[in-house]
Amino acid sequence: MCEGKNLGPCSGPNRQRDLCTFCTISLDQEEVFRTKVFDKSLSPFYGEDFYFEIPRPFQCLSFYVFAKGVFQRDLPVGKVSIRKEELCKFSGKEHWFGLQPVDPNSEVQGKVHLEMRLNELIIENGSMCQQLLVRIIECQGLPLISGQNCDPYATVSLVGPARSDQKKTKVKKKTSDPQFEETFNFEPYSPLSNTNVSTGHHSNADWVCFVGCLSLVHRYLLQPKGNGKSKTDDLGSLRLNVTYIEDNVLPSACYTPLRTLLLKSPDIKPISASAAHILGDICRERYEAVLPVVRLLLHHSRLVPFVSAITVLELENTQEANTIFRGNSLATRCIDDMMKIVGRSYLTVTLKPVLDEICESNKTCEIDPIKLKEGDNVEVNKENLQGYVQKVFSSITQSSSSCPPLMCDVFRSLRHMASKRFPDDPHVQYSAVSSFVFLRFFAVAVLSPHTFQLRPHHPDLEVSRTLTLISKTIQTLGSWGSLSKNKLVCMDVSYQPLQHAYQSSLVYIIKLTVPISSQYLFCFREIQKRAQGRKRIGKRNFKKRWLRVTNRELSYHKHRGETSLCIIPVKDIRAVEKLYESAFNRKNMFQVLHSEKPLYVQAGNCVEASEWVEVLSQVSRCNPDRLGTFHPSAYVAGAWLCCRSLSDSQPGCKPCTPTLLANLQLDIDCDRETERIFSLLTSSYSKLQKMEDACASIAVYQGPPREQDDYSLFTIQDPKETFHTVRQITHILEELQREHDTRSGTAQYGSQ
Repeated sequence: MCEGKNLGPCSGPNRQRDLCTFCTISLDQEEVFRTKVFDKSLSPFYGEDFYFEIPRPFQCLSFYVFAKGVFQRDLPVGKVSIRKEELCKFSGKEHWFGLQPVDPNSEVQGKVHLEMRLNELIIENGSMCQQLLVRIIECQGLPLISGQNCDPYATVSLVGPARSDQKKTKVKKKTSDPQFEETFNFEPYSPLSNTNVSTGHHSNADWVCFVGCLSLVHRYLLQPKGNGKSKTDDLGSLRLNVTYIEDNVLPSACYTPLRTLLLKSPDIKPISASAAHILGDICRERYEAVLPVVRLLLHHSRLVPFVSAITVLELENTQEANTIFRGNSLATRCIDDMMKIVGRSYLTVTLKPVLDEICESNKTCEIDPIKLKEGDNVEVNKENLQGYVQKVFSSITQSSSSCPPLMCDVFRSLRHMASKRFPDDPHVQYSAVSSFVFLRFFAVAVLSPHTFQLRPHHPDLEVSRTLTLISKTIQTLGSWGSLSKNKLVCMDVSYQPLQHAYQSSLVYIIKLTVPISSQYLFCFREIQKRAQGRKRIGKRNFKKRWLRVTNRELSYHKHRGETSLCIIPVKDIRAVEKLYESAFNRKNMFQVLHSEKPLYVQAGNCVEASEWVEVLSQVSRCNPDRLGTFHPSAYVAGAWLCCRSLSDSQPGCKPCTPTLLANLQLDIDCDRETERIFSLLTSSYSKLQKMEDACASIAVYQGPPREQDDYSLFTIQDPKETFHTVRQITHILEELQREHDTRSGTAQYGSQ
């Protein structure tokens, strides 16, 4: 979405100089994206990019311009609508499109399935007449109204010079694909004597003689009422750059050679000679090029070794520790895409509650004297901002147990490699991680929550400004490049809170990246523990103990610092659930279900009980044998108190609480991703040939040396290995192109 020009009616009472506008992108009439609101301009510069897969069939891609309403609903200014078959004509280039009026009669989508039968009849006086039978079978893909299914019905109209007849189906409730199955009979009529047909044929039906019929069954695209024509006016124009890509996916076996070559990438030495790295090299300017590779490697659990290998390559070319991971390299793009795919649920758990509060409370946080409005109090605004920053930052730094294991693996690898590359800098191992998790992940999500589905739309201008201030502060607090005291004291916050924030971010990073072989203490508190295996209820069965949980084990101790009385490996925990108070007549009880008898624990209060359950659930969330059900009470006197079942091995009577961020399950179509990679390589075939020539020119293969400029954009560490991989890619592309050419034009719609 580039910009608008002269938006709104060119004259008349509707012309507004202070128009606040925004744009929406719709597939047919379903809104899929929305820009931010642009304040008081008839020629706004939107400057926003949207990239998305199209999940269903569609007829039109539409762009609507709305005027933001203050006390009423948003008013449509105009629209640009491009039919699917015309998208290729505009793809890949910028165009100015004139806005068309938004006319309800032209907002049409969907199909109708009809059967029409025309019977030839001879009536009593011997003249020929016609009888029309219309069967309305179904409709498909009707538009949503405000995001909801509508209540559709169909009308059938027979219109002639001297006769008009209309009939209507029953209303179908809340559906976009109504099944009607209704037949309408339009009585016999003569084209030459319309008056007799409309009045006399009902009573003379017994004298009708059937001669023959013409039957037609078809599906029709719904068309605008009255051809969708409406009064036009100069409503302005939009400058758009639309790129539409349609991939035809072949049978899975066709992609085996290319997929195998890509999955071998982490094992290729040097990594710059691998197929995945070569793709990133020749498609460096294309934003979408890295995503299919990341998704493919992610699906086959090959992403972490690949990211580790390309990170080593980038660090070799990084000369100073304070510039680590600052550029837009293949390594940073892969990690960015990985965090967006894997970390979406993590963002929802960590940020959504506090972002909802910020967006809905609408407190002013402006602290720039130039931007203050009349009546604003800068001290009150500063308190509001500090309160929001503290909530957001605390939510982040206390969420380490919720971070997906795959992200932890990548961050652990980054920390280790950065420390190894710059052994004299004690802070670089933390700044390597914080540059991603704070600057490229959380700060970006705070700034644009709608892009991560944390909010439904762009926030309004004032809330957007608040989120910008919070995001900048989070970047500063999470950055390990600003640790000097001189920089800290220059900021408009006391030194002690900042120092505490830096320490919190340090502890958070350490928890994220603690080695698997090491133990890290998550919690150590005094609790009341019930003796395991006891059959009766009594006070003497509960004893004070110290409960300790690390990333590897759960243990309890008689006194703090003493040897453990019992150790339960984290990998053996199958569920952690709260207990009914009636189980032991005690509040704040929870249970740890593992391979032996359940461990029943009473926490000090309800907050501690929730924290224990959350920590234990998160550290055990990826265990393979987690239970699906549990008993919310105890097994006492030969029966479960909750369901009265007599067997102590009876499966649970209540579903276990779903553990957020459990084993990562991604819906990835590997054939679709490989076809996308094939399309990217094919479109960059000339660069692939240049890379092959460059390898042959570095005094290893035949041919005179070429100028440095011919291959300076490529990373070629081992020309022989890179040449070999490029030739493999070229051969595979030729084979796949032959498969496409063989199948093009021969496949029938609906066939296998």
